[in-house]
Amino acid sequence: MKLLLTFTFIFLFIATNAQTTISGNVTDSSGIPIPGANVYLNETYDGGSTGENGSFSFTTTETGEQTLLISFLSFETYTLVSDVAAMQNLKIVLREDVNSLGSVVLNAGTFSAGDNSKTAVLTPIDIVTTAGAAGDYIGAFQTLPGTSTVAEDGRLFVRGGDASEANVYIDGLKVFQPFNATTNNVPTRGRFSPFLFKGTNFSTGGYSAEYGNALSSVLLLNTIDEPNQEKTDISIINVGLGIGNTQRWKKSSLSVNAFYLNLKPYQEVISQRMKWIKPYESLSGEAVYRHKFENGLLKVYGGINYTNFDLIQEDIDTPEGINFALKNRNLYLNTSYKGDLGNDWTITTGASFANDHNDIKIVNTPIDNNENSFHFKLKLRKRFSNRFKLNMGAEQFITTFSEKASIPNLDTFRSTFDNTSTAIFTEGNIFLSKKFAMQLGARGVHNSLLSYSKISPRASLAYKTSSKSQISLAYGDFYQNPQQNILKYTSVLEPEKSSHYIFNYLYQNNKRTLRAEAYYKSYDALIKYNTNTPEFTSLYNNNGSGYAAGLDVFWRDNSSIKNFEYWASYSYLDTQRDYKNYPEKATPNFAAKHNVSLVTKYWIENWKSMIGTTYNFASGRPYNDPNQSIFQNQKTRTYNSLNLNWAYLISQQKILYLSVSNVLGSNNVFNYQYSNTPNTQGNFNRRAIRPNADRFFIIGFFWTISDDKSDNQLDNL
Repeated sequence: MKLLLTFTFIFLFIATNAQTTISGNVTDSSGIPIPGANVYLNETYDGGSTGENGSFSFTTTETGEQTLLISFLSFETYTLVSDVAAMQNLKIVLREDVNSLGSVVLNAGTFSAGDNSKTAVLTPIDIVTTAGAAGDYIGAFQTLPGTSTVAEDGRLFVRGGDASEANVYIDGLKVFQPFNATTNNVPTRGRFSPFLFKGTNFSTGGYSAEYGNALSSVLLLNTIDEPNQEKTDISIINVGLGIGNTQRWKKSSLSVNAFYLNLKPYQEVISQRMKWIKPYESLSGEAVYRHKFENGLLKVYGGINYTNFDLIQEDIDTPEGINFALKNRNLYLNTSYKGDLGNDWTITTGASFANDHNDIKIVNTPIDNNENSFHFKLKLRKRFSNRFKLNMGAEQFITTFSEKASIPNLDTFRSTFDNTSTAIFTEGNIFLSKKFAMQLGARGVHNSLLSYSKISPRASLAYKTSSKSQISLAYGDFYQNPQQNILKYTSVLEPEKSSHYIFNYLYQNNKRTLRAEAYYKSYDALIKYNTNTPEFTSLYNNNGSGYAAGLDVFWRDNSSIKNFEYWASYSYLDTQRDYKNYPEKATPNFAAKHNVSLVTKYWIENWKSMIGTTYNFASGRPYNDPNQSIFQNQKTRTYNSLNLNWAYLISQQKILYLSVSNVLGSNNVFNYQYSNTPNTQGNFNRRAIRPNADRFFIIGFFWTISDDKSDNQLDNL
């Protein structure tokens, strides 16, 4: 019996102490030891950490096939599945985690504005507190390099491209008429309210294969995913009234706002150069509904806008002026869904619809046009690893347009067209290391109206030169269909084309940002016609061409002076094109060679005030003087505008606001109109095209009512 107990004790002792030693060494890709890395068997308590020389050793009673995990901050977790008996003297090399802080970012050609963006140059607050922008996203982005100041228009002109070459998207879906309706030399502004958006990407070139039909740039707006609280915003200003409200429930929320604008009282006090029969009046409303599902988020956005005005425009050939009246109604609907499909697949899909109706009167000629536009989109994203992610998708664009012009004593002119485009795209993000990444993609599109198919390659590279700086390269081909004013007369055309080449340098340190970007853009197949403006009898072709080259520099400093921040932008632009009715290649009127912006914001604690200034400068823009033999041979005077705003916090939720554009009253001239026929001395007379008024004043009161009694609209001024 004693012998049996002895053998049993020996067997149990051996069985309970049959351990295997797991050992090895951990280094990075350069062979440098990594001390302090966690090393353990998955779903056990067996493990340890590496020493100063990167070595590790621990014992385990586990047998057979097991999973060994090794992890360390800023490196990818290493996984080894093997028999524990083979886990000895291991040589483990950890790869850098390309998604960790300080990793390289693909950013050539793109300005990010969002609190979570690694390369953000602006925050959402910046966009709407910029003096002179009057709460308009477009006005704020015109202070960034790459844009040209075209104050008589109000839209985005990017790197030698005209305003039709920039597209706007909300939650990835196209906005077909992003600007309020207006007429020549009366600046417009964006239709959407800054209250509803959380972040923005503004691409000045080389943008993703996901987007197309834009020769120069895209502006991407993203609505808020989830509001932080219920609140009501009331706005009372000298040109209108606004109200907004947000409601929250367990899994959903709703934000609505409306604004009524009427310039008649203002224009009765402030003299205007134009003769207004009915001053500008508009009524707009927006709403965003959000619903959270278990694995996704649904958003429904809707906006409606009504605009009405009537005026007499000065014309050098018509002493009594030209009567122009417009009534515009615009409806925009947008629904999007983003969700998780499992196994590292995500889906983003949605649709947008726009109806735009114009009732126009030019002298005695009434013109009615109507446009319906649809955009359907499906995008899939697969994360294969931290180092490789793939996007792919398809989209459909459908536009129907009709116009009727009843010309007195002549026949009624009618025009219609249906334009359908189908596009597919794919794009891969490849991170070869924490310092080096690339994005490769292509976009294919087929257009039924113009009967063409095109493929556009896109590529971006980025290399991190230090912990604080990186360089980037980007290339892409971009196509764009002819605009509505061309397609209503002819569809026997090819799409216009541009090719972008971009080099970017980015430095970020201690709330300071330096960004410099050189670019070259070629234009091909630009549309030309043989009349002053597109007409039914014009002859059209794609024989136009051009180029744009330049340098953009951006500097921002948020840390040198307490409560003071500023940014400065400079753009150099060299561009020429042969298009429209140009007799030869020349610089278009909207392109200034030099553009400078300086934006400052200072919070004065004792005054409970934020004071902001914006100074804009642009060198003279070219124009054509028919009294000279050389086309586009003259330049306007330089453009100067100093803008000021002041927000005073009456109480935590009540704000008094003052804004003045062109405080110094600079005498800005945008262009000149010459007479169609010479005078008795054989010269063509001219008139200067100037702003409707030298200054614009806004005085407002903003009141927020919220649960926490501390939120206010200072972020939205």
